[in-house]
Amino acid sequence: MTDTRPSATTPDAYVLGVDSGGSGLRVALGRAGSDGPLSTAVCAEPVRTGTGGIDAAHLLEQLLPVAAELLERAAAGGGRPANGPAGEGPTASGPTRDGSVRVAALAVGAAGMATLGGRLRAELPGALSAALGVRRLALAADAVTAYAGAVGQRPGAVVAGGTGMIALGTDLVEWRRADGWGHLLGDNGSGAWIGRAGLEAAMRAHDRRRGGSPALLDRLRAVFGPAEELPGLLYPRSDRPAVLASFAPEVAACAGADAIAAEILRRAGVHIAEAAAAVCPKDGAEADGGCEVALTGGLFRMGEPLIGPVREELARLVPQARVTTGTGDPLTGALRIARALATDDLRLPHHPTMLSVQNT
Repeated sequence: MTDTRPSATTPDAYVLGVDSGGSGLRVALGRAGSDGPLSTAVCAEPVRTGTGGIDAAHLLEQLLPVAAELLERAAAGGGRPANGPAGEGPTASGPTRDGSVRVAALAVGAAGMATLGGRLRAELPGALSAALGVRRLALAADAVTAYAGAVGQRPGAVVAGGTGMIALGTDLVEWRRADGWGHLLGDNGSGAWIGRAGLEAAMRAHDRRRGGSPALLDRLRAVFGPAEELPGLLYPRSDRPAVLASFAPEVAACAGADAIAAEILRRAGVHIAEAAAAVCPKDGAEADGGCEVALTGGLFRMGEPLIGPVREELARLVPQARVTTGTGDPLTGALRIARALATDDLRLPHHPTMLSVQNT
């Protein structure tokens, strides 16, 4: 069979990484042969999601002007760093339309890509090829870009923890996923889970029931007001997971002196370790020095009160596991995927919804 893929690009060709999440859209410009970004930009508005899934037109509306701006800055300044929010500096269409600057590869990581990314997979390849001259495109779930940012292209596992929680692992043949099912069906050990458990312990103290925490009740009142008014504040909200997660730092702050709060973090750590164990590749892990499990995301800023129980339980479940804290975020991972795609070095498994690759 004839290989119809475009040939590998030159090291100085431009690549773009995109991270679309709940807090907005982030874009990084880099070169195929160099590590790290040349420049980055941020769009504060999250990409809309509707009944048809993630809104491809809304993503393009934000991405294309920012990408053109980053390309013009790079062309005008020889690739000097130019970080800042979108909208600063000139807007550019010349570098791509006149053919002087082309994007060899682009990777988009998006929250909800696996289940809501149908429109992105259908509409982005043609639009990005026409607007930016992109020849190679990867569309990835945000857990995949988190993996690439934290682990790279080695076998291992990543736990991405924030408001939600998902574990993803690969032996470079297939992906394994655990949790990430949302705050009603899962996300066990996540910020929303910890916050909810903390608020429940506070309400138990308010009712004088067993298992209550007066310390957490004090924090509930300080943050939300009278305890009896909390249901009316919480239940009508469409952003309940984020509201629940906003209480997780209060649980962590109380954990040093409050046994109930400390136990909540311990149980969260056990849940996280169970998810990591479910996806950690087993075959050949010991011979290669153990299965790396990278912890990434804002959840793990809680430090040892949470990470300690994760490490302890994981050592029991998967003795060959090595817990690390991931240094690269999903935007770093998206740029790494784009760079690997441009240089014919993408070793992460392709998947119809987790990591789809299209060449034009």
